Amino acid sequence: MSPGPWGYVLLRFLALVAAAVLFGLLFGRPFAWLSAFLLAYLGWHLWHLWQLESWLRKKLGEPPRDAPGLWGDVYAHLHRVRLQSRARKKRLARVLKEFRKSTQALPDAGVVLDADHEIVWLNKAAGRLLGLRREDRGQRIENLLRAPEFAAFLRADDAERIMRLSSPLDDDMRLALQVVPYGDNQRLLLARDITHATRLETVRRTFVANASHELRSPLTVIGGYLDALVEEPELVEHWREPVQEMARQSERMRRIIEDLLTLSRLEASGAEAERERVDVQGMLASLKKEALARPQRPAVIELHVESGLGLWGAESEIYSAFANIIGNALKYTPSDGSVHIRWYPEGDTACLSVSDTGVGIPDEAIPRLTERFYRVDKGRDRASGGTGLGLAIVKHVLQRHGARLEVESVLGEGSTFRCRFPAERVWRKS
Repeated sequence: MSPGPWGYVLLRFLALVAAAVLFGLLFGRPFAWLSAFLLAYLGWHLWHLWQLESWLRKKLGEPPRDAPGLWGDVYAHLHRVRLQSRARKKRLARVLKEFRKSTQALPDAGVVLDADHEIVWLNKAAGRLLGLRREDRGQRIENLLRAPEFAAFLRADDAERIMRLSSPLDDDMRLALQVVPYGDNQRLLLARDITHATRLETVRRTFVANASHELRSPLTVIGGYLDALVEEPELVEHWREPVQEMARQSERMRRIIEDLLTLSRLEASGAEAERERVDVQGMLASLKKEALARPQRPAVIELHVESGLGLWGAESEIYSAFANIIGNALKYTPSDGSVHIRWYPEGDTACLSVSDTGVGIPDEAIPRLTERFYRVDKGRDRASGGTGLGLAIVKHVLQRHGARLEVESVLGEGSTFRCRFPAERVWRKS
């Protein structure tokens, strides 16, 4: 079996020591001879170490030097490692080059920020949309995009939040900004041009508002004549049922138009609702009375209210949201069921909870409940006169009050809707 490179080194060293001892015995002074031999051996290794260091300082293509024993293996191993490193660097350089090409071709702006919000890297679209340049690297982005809401947006550290902002280059250009945390305290700021989508959304809102407003008057007239016909004693009997159905559908269309106008007003309002003092206890008591006055309702309607707990907000909007949530619970709960309404504090926040023992909602339908005209059971909802806009109104009202809607439901057993309001919207009697 071959002793290997370190075995040869050990044998050579032992042979050298033996020769030094032999010469010392023959010529006297063995320690002097041993020291001289060891110094020569050390010098030989230092010379090869100097040769290795000088070879490493030369360019990568320099072939390895010829050296005996273990030094030859060291040269060969280092040469192989240097070649592998060069190949790896070339691959990484190609990948980095392709990555830079792809990011430069992106239509959306991308800006890499460090922990202090200083610009580390940016693509071409960042110049076109945000007005940033390569020379801005190392600068804090708040000093370049001067908007108080943008600085607050960066501090929020919410990867799901999207902010809309006008471009610093053109006030008519609307941008959607998003900050994605990654790596070691770094962030990627993404900006997308949504000017066209914003204009289309404005056109849609304007059309819906104008169309709803124009349809309200003729429908009021039609509904009035139909109501008069229903009460007319001389109406031919076989026309009575069709006229009653027309009156019901006319009323349903009127409610749809009223809800569309409500949505239009909410969308046209500011992002944040005004701060009026809202007596939630009195509001819920009034809603309970209205619920008990319904000809068709669940057998049990219970209300539990924490006294001295109210909200700062737009009273008419909050009333509309609460009425829609309670109305849905009443509509989808059978006559032998129950609806429980609670208004209570939860830490610094306040919560409205409406629980029912109704038909329940499938899990796949819950994320879509606040979409306009979305119905879980289309046939049942039309039969009950629903507009499909109630929860869309709830969503907009809660957004304007900084609140959120939580839904839990078990199919066939019932549902619970919660409106959770933030601490800054809650007031308490001292």
